[in-house]
Amino acid sequence: MSIDFDEARLRAVLDAFVVELPSWGFSNTGTRFRVFPQPGTPRDTLEKLDDAATVHRYTGAAPLVSLHIPWDRVDDYAALSAHATERGLRLGAINSNTFQDEDYRLGSLAHPDAAVRAKAMRHMQECCEIVAATGAHALKVWLGDGTNYPGQDDFRSRKHRLMDALRAVHDQLPEPARLLVEYKFYEPAFYHTDIQDWGMAMLLARHAGERGRVVVDLGHHAHGVNIEQIVAILLDEGVLGAFDLNDRKYGDDDLIAASVNPYQLFLIFNELAGAGLESSAAGACARGIAYMVDQAHNIEPKVPAMIRTVTTLQEHWLKACLVDRAALQAAQQAGDIVGANECLKDAYDTDVRPLLARWREARNLPAEPLRAYLASGEAEARAQARREGVPAGWA
Repeated sequence: MSIDFDEARLRAVLDAFVVELPSWGFSNTGTRFRVFPQPGTPRDTLEKLDDAATVHRYTGAAPLVSLHIPWDRVDDYAALSAHATERGLRLGAINSNTFQDEDYRLGSLAHPDAAVRAKAMRHMQECCEIVAATGAHALKVWLGDGTNYPGQDDFRSRKHRLMDALRAVHDQLPEPARLLVEYKFYEPAFYHTDIQDWGMAMLLARHAGERGRVVVDLGHHAHGVNIEQIVAILLDEGVLGAFDLNDRKYGDDDLIAASVNPYQLFLIFNELAGAGLESSAAGACARGIAYMVDQAHNIEPKVPAMIRTVTTLQEHWLKACLVDRAALQAAQQAGDIVGANECLKDAYDTDVRPLLARWREARNLPAEPLRAYLASGEAEARAQARREGVPAGWA
């Protein structure tokens, strides 16, 4: 099989590939048993943006930052946006939070009590206002809603509550921002989860309105689920809007992307890269994907982990763009199983790191971002500067 290593084309591929970092990925996080503090943790949202800007400065590929409300609530969003702009960043998606208040014990938008649903809707309205104030490209909704026991609530009633609520959220959302509906097949509820899979998320997104889309979190699937197939179907239906990129071993582990199953990430990117070359509706959908990161670095240092994430995503995206599409299609049509698989393996086994190094040097970036950061002394200086105050973290 041939690999088209057209450097000019691949540099253009890298120029267009943009990663969106999570503000919460720089805070102190942990397991359900303990939050593990780290030196130099940001004390507020401005310092989270500073850390994200450091990652972008070393990688050149992460100019967007997602915010989480109320974790990133501020008094002046214009000033926050200006702070981001001064550091070469833009504010990305706004993430809602209706899973930490006491009132949400039995759910939020699907709660049986209308007063609790109204409270959740007020929060969604606040998030829509923040989208407008920051120019964010999306409002992302993940719900912890579900039940713990059979008979606790009525499935169909909860579905109708969700449909009504998300349609109302969509109508409040300023154009052209999208409503991203996230799914998770288990947790925190033990018996059923209201948005448990991609089918339910797609149903709700479509019912919400024309800007409703589905976000795929790589950690939100059962073992053995073929995520690349889900991606292909959502692309074909034109409803795939974004990713929460991470990796896992057991459940929603939020590990560094491709740290456990790198080939799966390549296969997912293969579906996206292939569709992105088409003039079809799936192609348009693929070209509008937001590549967002959702990772909680509990024990590893956060800025290095994010740098590693971005560079790993770049490598796997490049590999996916090396697949010989004509040869792959010919092998598929001929029933050449080994040949078709070889098309993917040839691209995956190609070492793209030298090209990435040349691309970085052409943009005055360090050829090896992680090594350069670790040698810079910035981590030590940051820890020293942030000794006082209260670090940001999970409540």
